[in-house]
Amino acid sequence: MEGVPALFFDLALILITAGITTVIFKWLKQPLVLGYIVAGFLIGPHFTYFPVVEDPSSVETWSEIGMVFLLFAIGLEFSFKKLKKVGGPGAIMVLTELIIMFTTGFFVGKLFGWQKMNCIFLGCMLSISSTSIIVKAFDDLKLKSQKFTADVIGALVVEDLVAVILMVILSTLSVGNTFNGGELVLSMVKLMFFLVIWFIFGIYLIPSFLRLIRKFMTEETLVIIGIGLCFMMVMLANYAGFSSALGAFVMGSILAETLEADIIHKLVTPIKNLFAAIFFVSVGMMVDPKILVDYTWPVVIIALTIMIVKTLSATFGMLISGRDIHTSLKAGFCFCQIGEFSFIIASLGLSFKVIDEYLYPIIVTVSIVTTFFTPYIIRLANPLYNWLNPRIPERWKQAMTNYSEGFKLNDNTTLTFKAFVINQFKNMVIYGCIIFALALICYSAIGPFVVNNIKGLWGGLTSIAITLAILAPFVWAMAFKYKISLTNSRLISKNLFERHVIASIFILRYIIAIFIITNILRHFISINFFAAIGIAVVISLILAFSNSIMKFYDRLEKNFMENLNKRQKQASFIIPEVLQQNFHLEKVIVSPLSQVVGKQLKNTVFRSQYKVSVVSIERGNTIYDLPDKDIVFYPYDIVTLVGSDENINKVKPIIEVEDPELIHERKGHNMSLHSVTLSDKSPICQVSLLNSLFKDKYDAMVIAIQRGNDFILSPSAATVFHSDDVIWFVSTIEAAKMIKLKEEV
Repeated sequence: MEGVPALFFDLALILITAGITTVIFKWLKQPLVLGYIVAGFLIGPHFTYFPVVEDPSSVETWSEIGMVFLLFAIGLEFSFKKLKKVGGPGAIMVLTELIIMFTTGFFVGKLFGWQKMNCIFLGCMLSISSTSIIVKAFDDLKLKSQKFTADVIGALVVEDLVAVILMVILSTLSVGNTFNGGELVLSMVKLMFFLVIWFIFGIYLIPSFLRLIRKFMTEETLVIIGIGLCFMMVMLANYAGFSSALGAFVMGSILAETLEADIIHKLVTPIKNLFAAIFFVSVGMMVDPKILVDYTWPVVIIALTIMIVKTLSATFGMLISGRDIHTSLKAGFCFCQIGEFSFIIASLGLSFKVIDEYLYPIIVTVSIVTTFFTPYIIRLANPLYNWLNPRIPERWKQAMTNYSEGFKLNDNTTLTFKAFVINQFKNMVIYGCIIFALALICYSAIGPFVVNNIKGLWGGLTSIAITLAILAPFVWAMAFKYKISLTNSRLISKNLFERHVIASIFILRYIIAIFIITNILRHFISINFFAAIGIAVVISLILAFSNSIMKFYDRLEKNFMENLNKRQKQASFIIPEVLQQNFHLEKVIVSPLSQVVGKQLKNTVFRSQYKVSVVSIERGNTIYDLPDKDIVFYPYDIVTLVGSDENINKVKPIIEVEDPELIHERKGHNMSLHSVTLSDKSPICQVSLLNSLFKDKYDAMVIAIQRGNDFILSPSAATVFHSDDVIWFVSTIEAAKMIKLKEEV
């Protein structure tokens, strides 16, 4: 291909092959990701009956970009508020499944005689289910309206976060190729530090930046800025020693808290689909039939392990998280496959050269097998429950019911002191991370610049002054900021032990602040340790009584909280936490195919039949809060519903009707453009367009009149027809014949 880069041929081959295979898999009602993998196998080096890619290295680069976009899109759908809403039950279920599956996977690998790192990576790959495949199965099986799906989606949110953390842990293990407990703990502390810093600074700076340029924003600039921020965080993550996937996920989760999140997700989705297709095709290219023949039994045993052990472990996790038997079975049976995260983990192992090459095609094949059986296993949950339920002893049922109900109880009076103490330590960690990050900037950039330009003691003192000025608001918050409500203070005042614990926490915070100031002093100038402590005490006391620093910090915190909650505040109202177990708000878009289009609100059955209320309707730039009962629904209205998860999931299919076909061919279309030349004997000659009743008589629309060499476009109703005028009109062929018969010579 002279003059054309090999990448052009490769992209044409990849996309055309992927397009054909995905159409076939859509027809077979199978997940499209399987079509991509099959396409990759067909054009890969191990299938000689089809053209193969010419430049695998370029495809590998594009697939890495696809992995970045996949994690960026997952991050955009992820939210720390969602994580908080899922809470303990989701975490318990995921951790239970993770421990069981990692242990099982590790020992299965040992059973085959594989090396230690292969076993570790296998255990991690078997622990993470596929969000995209499960959601697709819900769509295909029409299960979205069922209550248990909320538990599944919540657990998947936690799994996404766990998968990202696993990649960091595996990266650490891969560097040394051995397990080092101290190094692993250090890496986890490093991870938590960078996550806190990135999230805090990201939430403070990025929404403020987007708000500043919002009036100049177009879809084009927004998608460029969003993707630019994504790759900026990818580079920062790599610079900090983490994977590109982590950076993409973090930036996606930061942008998920902005007002622009929905639009960015909409704009990025087509780009993500393109690059994700290349990523999954590259996964399929790794499948080697010869390896699979040699490792048939590992494929079979691993697939059965996932479909049996993973399913049961997820069910057990749901049970101990407080769900009833029926819900646990239906939810647990959804986690019977592995998918995209397993491919990413396998790619990570190959990139570090710590796993053998045969493991990649094995895990891809296992994913294909388990994905194929996913819909059938999900369908097994109800028959299994119907068979199992009569055989469970009544005392066991009662014990599980009591456990489930007891799990939901929340005694706030006993948790008040505990929650206060946890909150204090959480704040200390956050303030400490911010101070440490800002101190690193001052130590590595600002300090050296000042010392190079101002020599001697004055340079050091100037550096100290600048560093303290930057850190002062957060040092003040570390030492002196606390919040304890009147109710909490009354409860705590009755308990001497609790008062001593709280006093100890405040003393600890003050000591940490003194240590920070002492470190700053001794970093820039040579000073005795005890003298530095004395000066630090004086400086801290000055900070304690500084109203300007206190007000400045309060302003910083207010801006941060405003950015964090801005998207949530766009809702008509916020449901209190006490009601969030039973109700939530959800926005849905009215499909043009919906049966509610053209109906008044009072004629719907949302409230009477489904106990769901419409609290607002967005139409263009207009928002109708608490809409009148006579308001009419139009296509693409954004409707905010409030109700239980179960009832909202029943209403959504009525409003958001999915069209089974993307493109519709218009049948029976015989409208076309025609012309007729008027004679002086025509009945409409010297008659105005209005009085000619042209539209009423012939059901045709006049769009132009040709008079000599001039054209009258879209003539007004008062325009008078003249002899020899050529009338251009739109009508059916039958109407055109009738017009020409009556009006033409």
